[in-house]
Amino acid sequence: MNNNTNNTKKSGNLEEIQSLLEKFTNAHGISGFEGEVRKLLEKELEPYVDSMREDTMGNLIAVKEGKGPSIMLAAHMDEIGLMVRYIDENGFLRFVGIGGWFDQTLLNQRVIVHGKKGPIYGVIGSKPPHVMKDEDRKKPVKLEDMFIDIGAKDREDAGNLGVEMGTPISIDQVFAPLANGKVTSKTFDNRAGVVILIEVMKRLHERKIEANVYAVGTVQEEVGLKGAKTCAFCICPDVALALDTTIPGDHPGISKTDSALELGKGPVIIVADASGRGLIAHPQVLKWLRETADENKIPYQLGVGSGGTTDATSIHLTKEGIPTGTVSIATRYIHSPVEVLDTADIEACISLIVKAIEKVQKYF
Repeated sequence: MNNNTNNTKKSGNLEEIQSLLEKFTNAHGISGFEGEVRKLLEKELEPYVDSMREDTMGNLIAVKEGKGPSIMLAAHMDEIGLMVRYIDENGFLRFVGIGGWFDQTLLNQRVIVHGKKGPIYGVIGSKPPHVMKDEDRKKPVKLEDMFIDIGAKDREDAGNLGVEMGTPISIDQVFAPLANGKVTSKTFDNRAGVVILIEVMKRLHERKIEANVYAVGTVQEEVGLKGAKTCAFCICPDVALALDTTIPGDHPGISKTDSALELGKGPVIIVADASGRGLIAHPQVLKWLRETADENKIPYQLGVGSGGTTDATSIHLTKEGIPTGTVSIATRYIHSPVEVLDTADIEACISLIVKAIEKVQKYF
């Protein structure tokens, strides 16, 4: 009887997680233009916190007040995107990447141009293979050689549609379920972290905790960890965790020596990222998270990366230094329009963070 009840509850949790993932990944908010995502996050967090405010940079800072140690949970709201840099005489848009794109993932994608008069659909066009020379077919197309077709007649028509230099652009891709609890969408990096943030605060609301918890949706992570830097300076917590995504090595094209992480094996506690140029996690944070996971039989993986980093890098270097860690979700095809993760990993991550916060005063 108890097992059936637990399974029903877990199933309900996964359905709720999937629903939130769909809502937040279908929203649009490239770096510097996170307003739509911030409004959604504010609405979701409002019932579970004591106060909430937007700071000068655009970070959303929600607080659940307590008398114990202060902990900052940071999940960046922004997604990588594009921006109009030039409109040619025929109305085609040239653009720059905002955040780290692999150019070939952009070619022939459909996009949404967020113009002054509302969203406009467009496509990233290219020369058809029928008219390419053999040597051109073998060469990758660079971002600077791509263009966006919105159907405009000319430059003036594009302007009349509400497009100008600096107009933000996002990928037109929507959430979809795959088999065995896996799901796909754009921008799991980092709406997965945002969903974890919401669910953690929701579950903490049902518990009596001592900690003073700051739930922060940060801005402009993908272009320099900017929002986390300013709000960490303001909050200056006793301990901080960045909630993000990371790269697994469980699919073709990548080896276990590149990444030993797998989907479905639990959240990833990051020991170090960017070969130590980013974050080397504070030993006490690692002890806190690992002991919590072990005591509560929550599956987890340890991650050591040589590539990118997270908001934790900015946070841990604030003022005299803040003990900081990162808990990530293994996500395939990061920084593409078709990222893939396992919802069971998100549920395990939420459980880990909630249990850790319940006993944070033992460690900090």
